Amino acid sequence: MGVRKRQTAENIKEERKNVAFAKLTNIPSSPRKMRLVADMVRGQEVFRALGILKFSNKEAAAKLEKLLRSAIANWEAKNNQKAESGMLCISTIFVNCAPMLKRLRPAPQGRGYRIRKRANHVTLVVDTIDNAKK
Repeated sequence: MGVRKRQTAENIKEERKNVAFAKLTNIPSSPRKMRLVADMVRGQEVFRALGILKFSNKEAAAKLEKLLRSAIANWEAKNNQKAESGMLCISTIFVNCAPMLKRLRPAPQGRGYRIRKRANHVTLVVDTIDNAKK
C-alpha cells in the first residue's frame, strides 16, 4: 500500500472513531421499500424520528426503528453520557442493495419465470445537532 493511501485510510479511521453508527445487513425486503422509510427520517432529530417510525405502518419502519435505537446506544457508549431530547440527529442514512436470491417459478408451456428476491443493507450515522450543521 502506498504512503498516501495509508495516510488517507488512517485519517478515515480517526474520523470514524468520533462518529456513532449502526449497520443492518441482509434485510429481506427490497431497497426501494426501505428507502421510502429512510427518506421519512433523514435529517430528523432522533427522538422525533423514533416517533415517526413507531407509528408508521410500513414493515421496514420496525427494522429501522431497532437500528436507530442501536445507533443511539452506540453514541451513548462512545460519549459516556445519556442522549437527551434535541441533542442528536440522524446525520446520514443510506440503503444499498444486498446480493439477490434468484429463483425460478414454473410458467405456462414449460417456461420458467425468474423471481428476484431482493435484500438490502442500511447504514445509519448519528451525530450531535451542532456538528451536523457544520
